Amino acid sequence: LNPPCSSIGTFRSVELPRKTLKHPTMGLWTRYNAILEAQPLLTKMCTSLVGFSAGDVLAQKFINDDDAPYDPMRTIRLGSFGFLCHGSTGHFFYGLLDSKLPGTKPVTVATKVLIDQTMWNPIFGCMFFGYLNAVEGKSWDQYVTKLKSDLKTAVMGSWAVWVPAHTINFAFIPPSQRLLYINSIQIGYNIFLSFLGNKKADGEEEKKEE
Repeated sequence: LNPPCSSIGTFRSVELPRKTLKHPTMGLWTRYNAILEAQPLLTKMCTSLVGFSAGDVLAQKFINDDDAPYDPMRTIRLGSFGFLCHGSTGHFFYGLLDSKLPGTKPVTVATKVLIDQTMWNPIFGCMFFGYLNAVEGKSWDQYVTKLKSDLKTAVMGSWAVWVPAHTINFAFIPPSQRLLYINSIQIGYNIFLSFLGNKKADGEEEKKEE
């Protein structure tokens, strides 16, 4: 075990005792970490693939109220975004953030959360809606309409979840485990993103009515 923190103003990353790793239920965890160490980028991309796919399946099964049949292509679109965009960009963004702002002092944690939620959050939203717009074959005007309709909702909705989640993330989670931690929470949050990403923009509905 790590020695207790000697300063009240510093958080410590949580590490499991060595004996715990011998338990059979920790076999997958140990294997995951071995793969993560050998192939960090690919492992994080696959982790995001699972997180976004699971979030969309749950959204279609339990959140959507239009009685529409399950759409596997929608899950593929969300899962591919997780693999190609979320996992890869998250790997580099959080790696850069940790390299420029090392440590777990409260002021460092607060700065990371502020950067993540005021800079990365809206960039991520534009990337998310842009990717779905592209793979669905929609036009640039439809993309702009979608941003005007739902980007603010996505960004502000993120604050309620990710401000406390990232406070824990940057204070206690080892850097190599950030994407796994994020995706474990993201499965629930992705239900909201899946719903929002596939919701018709207000401008689109008005044009159809005309």
